[in-house]
Amino acid sequence: MNKLLTTLGVIVLLFLSSCGSRTGNGELVGVGQRGKWFEPKPYGMVQIPRGSFTMGPNDQDVAWALNATTKTVSVESFWMDETEITNNEYRQFVYWVRDSIARQLLGQQFEEFLIAEDNNGNPIDPPFINWEERLDWNDEEYVEILEEMYLPEHERFFRNKEIDTRKLKYQYEWVDLQQAAKKSNRYNYETGEYEGMVDDYKGGRKQIEDRSSFIMKEALNIYPDTLCWIQDFTYSYNDPWTKQYFWHPGYDDYPVVGVSWKQATAFSIWRTRFHNSALKAEGDYPVQDYRLPTESEWEYAARGGIAQNMYPWGGNYTRNDQGCFLANFKPLRGNYVDDGGLVTLPVGSYEPNEYGLYDMAGNVAEWTSGAYDESAYSFTHDMNPNYEYNALPDDPPALKRKVIRGGSWKDIGYYMQCATRTYEYQDTAKSYIGFRCVRTHLGR
Repeated sequence: MNKLLTTLGVIVLLFLSSCGSRTGNGELVGVGQRGKWFEPKPYGMVQIPRGSFTMGPNDQDVAWALNATTKTVSVESFWMDETEITNNEYRQFVYWVRDSIARQLLGQQFEEFLIAEDNNGNPIDPPFINWEERLDWNDEEYVEILEEMYLPEHERFFRNKEIDTRKLKYQYEWVDLQQAAKKSNRYNYETGEYEGMVDDYKGGRKQIEDRSSFIMKEALNIYPDTLCWIQDFTYSYNDPWTKQYFWHPGYDDYPVVGVSWKQATAFSIWRTRFHNSALKAEGDYPVQDYRLPTESEWEYAARGGIAQNMYPWGGNYTRNDQGCFLANFKPLRGNYVDDGGLVTLPVGSYEPNEYGLYDMAGNVAEWTSGAYDESAYSFTHDMNPNYEYNALPDDPPALKRKVIRGGSWKDIGYYMQCATRTYEYQDTAKSYIGFRCVRTHLGR
C-alpha cells in the first residue's frame, strides 16, 4: 500500500512539473502565468479615448485670421482629473511634506520613526520614513524637537503658533529620459562606459558616469503663494483671500491657486510615488506616472470629441439658450458676478463637457507640461505632439515660458476657447492659474 502511494505521488509530481514548466516542447510561450490585467479607473479621473483631431484655431477665429495654424494630430488614451486640483487635495501634499520633515527630525532621537535596516538586517542609507509610527504633535517628548518647524516667536502674528511654511521643502527625484535618449549620451557597449555630458538644471554640466547621472534631484518649497491675491491686483482689496483661501474649510472644494509650474510638477511626482508606494505594499503592479497634460492632450480633452468646436461645451457662444453663462470668466468686460462668482467658484459648478470634464473653460487657467513657443505647431510631431524644455537658471525669460490653457475667472471669453494658448513663467504663481493631472492609459 505504501509503495502504491509513493508511486502515485511521483506520477502526480511529474505531471505537475511537466504542466507547470510549459517549456519542454520548445515552443515560445512567454514567461510566467501572469494572467490578464485590467487597469481600474483612478479615483476622480475620467478616461479620454485615443483619437485624432484638428489642433489649433478654426476658420471663424478672427484673432488668428492672419497667422492661423492648424494641424491634424493623434494622441494616445489617457486618464484626466475630472476637475482641477482643489485646495483640500493639494493640502494632502502639504501635510505629507510637513509630516515627513517632522518624522525625520524625530528619527534622530527616536529610531522608531525611521527604517534603517531591511528585512535581512542590511543598513538602508538614507533610511526610509516609518509612516506606521503614530505622530502626536503634542507629545511632551516631541514638542521640543519639533519646535524648529514653527515660526520663531518674534515672527508670529498675534502670538499664533504656526508652522513655518518656508521650511516645507519637498525633496524629490526624477529621471531625465530626454537627455538619456540623446545619441551622444547612450551607453557604449564597445567601450563599456558612457561618454556624454548631462545638464543638472542647477547651472552645472557634468560627465555621465552611469545611469545615476540621469537622476535629477531637487528641493522645492511647495506651499502656495497666498500673497498672489494681493500681488496680482494693485489697488484692490483682496486681503481676505490671502488670509483664508488656501486653508479655510469653506474653500476646500475650490481650485488651488498660487502654485507655480514647478510646484505643480512636483505635486505630480509626489502623487505618483504616493500611489505606487501603496500599490507596492499590496503586491500590485505600479501605474503610469501622474503628470501635467501636454498641450495637445489638454486641447483634445477640452474639445470633448466634438470637431472644430469653439468652446468645450460645443457651441459658439458663452451663454445657453436661457441666457445663462456657461463658465466662470469675466463677461461683459468687467461684470465678474454675472456668471455667478466674483473670483473662483467650487470645482464642478458648471456642466461638464462630453468627456465628463469640468471647468475646461474658466474658473482657473491650467498649467500644461509644454514650453511656450509661437511656432511649436510647425515643428512638433503629429503623434502625441509635445514641446518641452527644462530651463536652466541662466536661460533668458523667454525659455522659461510654459503654456497655460482654458482661461480663468479674470479673463474675457476669448481665453475660454479650446484653441487659445498663452503662457506664464514657470517660477511664477498666480491667483488665476491652477492645474489638473493626467496619466497615460496602460494598454488598449
